[in-house]
Amino acid sequence: MSAQSVKAVQPTSEGETSKSQSAVGSRASPDASPSQPDQTGTDQHRPNVYGTIEPEAPEDVGDADSALDPGDWASSTMSLRSSLMMPHRENGRLYHGFNDGNYVLPADEEENERLDLQHHIFLLTFDGHLYNSPVDKHKTMHNVLDVGAGTGIWAVDFADAHPESTVLGVDLGANQPCLVPPNLSFLIDDIEEQWMFSQNFDFIHSRMMTGSIANWPKFFDQAFANLTSGGYMELVDISPPGRSDDNSFPEDSALKKWSEVIMLSAKNLGRYANSASFYKQQMIDAGFVDVVETQYPWPTNHWPRDQKLKELGRWVLQNIGYSLSGISMALLTRGLHWTAEEVEVFLVDVRNEFKDPKIHCYFPIYVVWGRRPESSA
Repeated sequence: MSAQSVKAVQPTSEGETSKSQSAVGSRASPDASPSQPDQTGTDQHRPNVYGTIEPEAPEDVGDADSALDPGDWASSTMSLRSSLMMPHRENGRLYHGFNDGNYVLPADEEENERLDLQHHIFLLTFDGHLYNSPVDKHKTMHNVLDVGAGTGIWAVDFADAHPESTVLGVDLGANQPCLVPPNLSFLIDDIEEQWMFSQNFDFIHSRMMTGSIANWPKFFDQAFANLTSGGYMELVDISPPGRSDDNSFPEDSALKKWSEVIMLSAKNLGRYANSASFYKQQMIDAGFVDVVETQYPWPTNHWPRDQKLKELGRWVLQNIGYSLSGISMALLTRGLHWTAEEVEVFLVDVRNEFKDPKIHCYFPIYVVWGRRPESSA
């Protein structure tokens, strides 16, 4: 089966989108904190792969640029009654019904399109690679687990690229396609519960799960226990707050305030929006070795001078900047008890700052991978 085509939302003029087909699924090549996060702590400012990002000089930004401102493993659980997985409507969006309240992002078609666009942004970030760890240099990936599979797009691409692997994607919702490669299955389950897999995995992959796990040390302990000897785990996650290397945030910045309230809301719900900044140490504490952490910047718009980062910023604006309502609504209404109207009024200024090229903000994307030692019990 060929790699699935992604309905990528091309950034055009502000607030508009057009759809095109983009083939994805390249095989990756390897790239050469406290145990529990401090509930009041913020992300430490570590260097990213680009170092300090240089903004575009104002005179270099032309009219055309500004116009682009503007997207048999599964058998037991899959037999759950559909009523257990029926989504519910909240503030105009649909949310997962299974373990209701544990996941704060919507579970509707609009969110599915955003997640597929997010997959495109990750491929751009990683130069077309589906993973970064050197697992394929050391292991034959017989069994692969994708935690938080979402729409299943990463798992589909990986299964297509690795027909020698048997791939299992796990998620709270049944948002995945019916037509998938023969070596891929999906399981509807809560990864925060006790893992009951009948076999161990050679590679465990997780992406954008920040805010979805309450007890990360337990998560890493279970992942370690379910890896084969020498098996790898890789996590990819965003971590607020947004950063600015030149302190270009305006006074009383709404964008900075948004990062703060997102983190506070998650804390009130027993989650950590900045969990990625602690993954490296937590993996080491769980027994992983050769743990590597790398950071990649996601600019909020086209402000960087670097052409790749400029393109990334346009996509990130489309994917996050114009989806702030869906990303923020459940967090702020559940975690801070704001009304939906208060959320929307607050987001007006956040959205304006997100797309302002004079504000040189970016969000760090953490890539953390490690290996279970050979012959570890």
